[in-house]
Amino acid sequence: MREFGFELALCAALEREGHLVSRQLGGHVHGRRVLDTVVVHPTDAVSRRAAITPERLPTTAIEADVGPGRARYWKDAFDCHPDRAERATELAIERGFFERERHGGRTYVRQTARYPDWIEGITAIENKPDLDRPGDLQTQLRTDVSLALVDRVVLATADYVTRAHLNRIPDEVGVWRFDPETGDREIVREATDLPTDEAGVELRERKPLRADVRVVSAAEKASARTRLAERAYGKGWRSFDYPPCANCSPDADGIPHCTWKDRPVRASEECGPDCEGHEKADAPTVDGEALRAERTPWDPDPAGTRRRQTGLDRFG
Repeated sequence: MREFGFELALCAALEREGHLVSRQLGGHVHGRRVLDTVVVHPTDAVSRRAAITPERLPTTAIEADVGPGRARYWKDAFDCHPDRAERATELAIERGFFERERHGGRTYVRQTARYPDWIEGITAIENKPDLDRPGDLQTQLRTDVSLALVDRVVLATADYVTRAHLNRIPDEVGVWRFDPETGDREIVREATDLPTDEAGVELRERKPLRADVRVVSAAEKASARTRLAERAYGKGWRSFDYPPCANCSPDADGIPHCTWKDRPVRASEECGPDCEGHEKADAPTVDGEALRAERTPWDPDPAGTRRRQTGLDRFG
């Protein structure tokens, strides 16, 4: 099983359990870490988050000094570069989180709904179906643990896990043995909760004989956690293309299975005229949004929270 197919099978299995799942997201503050799979565990307030928009909300807008009451002049509401503030404002308006008013030629904004506390926890999963080819696994997991951006870190594999394997990774990392064919998941070792509300240490770059690290404050981590959760909420895990080939037959989870190779395929890397099994056809159509909405709290078409407030635009 290649890592791409293993990753998609795990995402599908977790989604069938009702989890909000995404993949290939930045799990860093100042570094360059990309997390294979991210699971956001929501609170009961997720329905209030889902009512706003199915898309990502910009963290800059969420953290701005803007509430659902009296509208504020947009430039006074942000503590960042004006260009960044303007981009966040426009995106928040476009996605129904802010509404705009005009007073004396100036733009004022207010939230359409107060941003809810909907994130209970975040789990990051590193996928290594074959532990005999670990790559830079140990460094990656130590980085995740020392930064503690997420609540739990898990290593998922299809291999039999030995004591030697466990000894090579941080004690805080949980280990799952996952069968991508059946969807069965065995918890070999439980993950330890990480101190997300404390400062962390982030590995930025490793060089011969030295490592470039940076201390990350609790406030920086809180902002990065919101950004990570919002990206996961907006993106989901079906962010791949389906190959325009008659041999692509998506399964019930929407995974792009190739009947000629008899496994999931990544269209961008291994499909096309150079493949001996290629039979040109229209790419299959999969309603991934419907599958996600059926299985998780994500809502693809919420009513929205934008409202009409007659007469309020007279006051500024």
